[in-house]
Amino acid sequence: MSLLNRRRFLVISAAACVASTGSFAAVSRWTGQALGAPVSMQLVGVDQAEAHKIFAMVEAELVRLEEIFSLYRETSELSRLNRFGVLDDPSAELLHVLSTCSTLHDASNAQFDPTIQPLWKAIAQDSGAAAVETAKQKVGWSAIRFDASQVSLPEGAALTLNGIAQGAVTDRIAARLRANGLRDVLIDMGEIAAIGKGPNGPWSVGVALPDGTIVHRLTATDRAIATSVPAAMLIGDGQDHILSPSGKGPVNGLVSVSAPSAMIADGLSTALCLVDATKAEAMVAGFPEAKIEVIKPI
Repeated sequence: MSLLNRRRFLVISAAACVASTGSFAAVSRWTGQALGAPVSMQLVGVDQAEAHKIFAMVEAELVRLEEIFSLYRETSELSRLNRFGVLDDPSAELLHVLSTCSTLHDASNAQFDPTIQPLWKAIAQDSGAAAVETAKQKVGWSAIRFDASQVSLPEGAALTLNGIAQGAVTDRIAARLRANGLRDVLIDMGEIAAIGKGPNGPWSVGVALPDGTIVHRLTATDRAIATSVPAAMLIGDGQDHILSPSGKGPVNGLVSVSAPSAMIADGLSTALCLVDATKAEAMVAGFPEAKIEVIKPI
């Protein structure tokens, strides 16, 4: 299963469970593409003429953010960093995500590690045991250096931000909408952010298993929700796509986290796939107002 299909599956599973409980106010809807997958947005109490301007602004912002975080655009900051091993004058958005990666790496006892990209590729491409062992030597967040002037990687290292970038994009879009005076919005940019309320009360968000069964439902106001399902994409000879830095698979089969920040919810839901339940609560406690909504061991 491709990355595109995996992300579409997760987004559609979430979007299918997100709805307001009534239709007493006008709702303007938009769908598009970002970071290789469908995205969507609902604006409550905004007519289509005004919504059209807002959606155009969002589309332009998504293009800008893809030029920072996309693994598949050769011109993006992330792609250039991986290709050359160094990136001068990194954007504030990239630095913010890298700083948050450091926080998550420390909080997860090094299980959250974006330098896993070479190992992930070696396993995904079924490159063989020798290549996998070589790739393991290139994993290690502590060797990354970054500041306002430059980001640098050790030789052969590469980053993936797939476990956090969707949340960062969601937060950025939410901030832009708030800055434009919008107060009741549902955003799905790979992770979900529920701002204000729906047309008839708080937004209702469901967490679903891969077969579509809803296992948890919550109401959300000014809160983000992220869900990780390791088996939603299999790599190599059938291994779950979320890996520890040692190449081991996850211990949890589904994790859903809510938090004020979609980036934090996204990063935590990824990291918690690799952390047993006894350590999970302690890890989340370090992030104010974050909450494990669902955690299902394998």
